[in-house]
Amino acid sequence: MSEILCITGGRVIDPANHRDETGDLYARDGKIVSSLTEAERDAATVFDATGLVVCPGFVDLHTHLREPGDSHKETIASGTRAAAAGGYTSIVCMPNTKPPADNAGTIQFIKERIERDAVVNVFPTGCLTVGREGKKLAPTGSLKEAGIVAVTDGGHCVQNNEIMRRALEYAAMFGLVVLDHCEDAAMTDKCAMHEGEWSLRLGLRGMSRSAEDIMVTRDVILSAHSGARIHIQQLSSAYSVDVIRRAKERGVPVTAEVTPQHLALTDEALKNYDTHCKTVPPLRAESDRQTLIEALCDGTIDCIATAHAPHTEMEKDREFDYAPFGMNGLETALSICLQTLVETGRCDLSTLIACLTHKPAAVIGLPKGTLSEGADADITVFDPGAEWTVTPEALQSLSHNSPWLGQTLRGKVTATFVNGRNVLGR
Repeated sequence: MSEILCITGGRVIDPANHRDETGDLYARDGKIVSSLTEAERDAATVFDATGLVVCPGFVDLHTHLREPGDSHKETIASGTRAAAAGGYTSIVCMPNTKPPADNAGTIQFIKERIERDAVVNVFPTGCLTVGREGKKLAPTGSLKEAGIVAVTDGGHCVQNNEIMRRALEYAAMFGLVVLDHCEDAAMTDKCAMHEGEWSLRLGLRGMSRSAEDIMVTRDVILSAHSGARIHIQQLSSAYSVDVIRRAKERGVPVTAEVTPQHLALTDEALKNYDTHCKTVPPLRAESDRQTLIEALCDGTIDCIATAHAPHTEMEKDREFDYAPFGMNGLETALSICLQTLVETGRCDLSTLIACLTHKPAAVIGLPKGTLSEGADADITVFDPGAEWTVTPEALQSLSHNSPWLGQTLRGKVTATFVNGRNVLGR
C-alpha cells in the first residue's frame, strides 16, 4: 500500500520553481506529486502547516561528521540528527576523518555507516590528495567508483600550484567538482584570528586576508586555464569576493559558499577570548561581513554552507592559541540566517531558501532542493517567528561548541521529511 503524505495550509516556497503561495503539498511513496485521489486523501498522513513555511529540504555542502576516528565529537548518527533538527535533509560530509577518506575502503566504511545510522541523506566526499597532505594525488577514479560526489582536502589547502593544477584536471576527467579551503599555510602558521584591531588588542597573532585572497586568485586562474570546476569554501574576505565576481563575469566555472557565522559575526566576537568563536577562515571585519552579505544577495556567492565542525567542551576549554578551530553549525544555521538576512531586510525569504536548497545542490549536481513533481519528498517545515534557546540539552549534536550557546534565537524547524517521512527527533 502506498505511503501518502499531505502537508496542509502552509506557505509553500519553492524557489527553483518560482512558487510562493499558501497551499497544500503532497507526496506518494517518497516522491512529490501534484494531486491525490479522494481515497488517498482519506488514507494520508496529514501534517497541518498552518502559519508555517514549507520548503525543499535544506542542503549543506560542508559538514564534518567526524566518523571514523573522532566519534567522541560527532558520529554519523548524531550528526544527521543534528542536521534534521536544523532542517537539513541532505548533507555532504568532508573527508578529514581518521583515517582520511583517500581510498575506496574508507569510503565504503562511511557508506555502510550512513546506511545503518543516518536519518538524512549523506553524500561522501573523497580526498584530493593522499592523506590530505598535498603531496600526491589521491586515486580519484576509484573514489568516484566508490560513491563520492566531490573531492576536497577538507580543511587543508593544497599549497603546491602544480599539484593543484593536476588535481583539477584529474577531477574534471571524472566529472567531479573540487571543493577548496583557500589558505596560504605559510601565512597562517600559528595564527589564531583575523589580523586587525582586535588581534592587536587581544595580543593574538592574526591571519591576513591575503592568505585567503592569494589562494582564491590562484584557484580561479587554474580553473580558467583548465576549464575544471572549483568551489571555494567558506569565503570570508571582501577582496576574494571581488575575485569571484570578476571570474564569473569572464565565464570561469567557479562557485562559492559563505557560512552563517561569517554573515553574522565579526572578529569583535572574540573580545572575551571566546574559543567558540575561533574558526578558520577567521571571523573578519565589519566591512568584510557587509560585502559577504551583499555578494550572497546579488548571487556572486552561490550558497550558504554550515562548515559544521563539532569539538568537545574539553577541547575548546583551553588557552585560546591551543583550542581547535571550528563551530557547531547545523542546528543554528536557519535561525542565524533569518535574523541576519531576512529580518534586517537584506534579502527576502525566498532568496534565503534558494541559498539553502537548490543552489547548493546545483554546485555539485545533486538532484535535490526542489518540490518539483517526481522529486524526492525531502521537505522542511519551519516557524520563522518561533523562539528557542541554544542549550546543550536542546542540541542533537554530541558537541556544543556554538557561539550562540545560551542565546535565544528566532526560527525553529517543526518537521523534517526525508522521502516523505518525518525524521525530526528520530
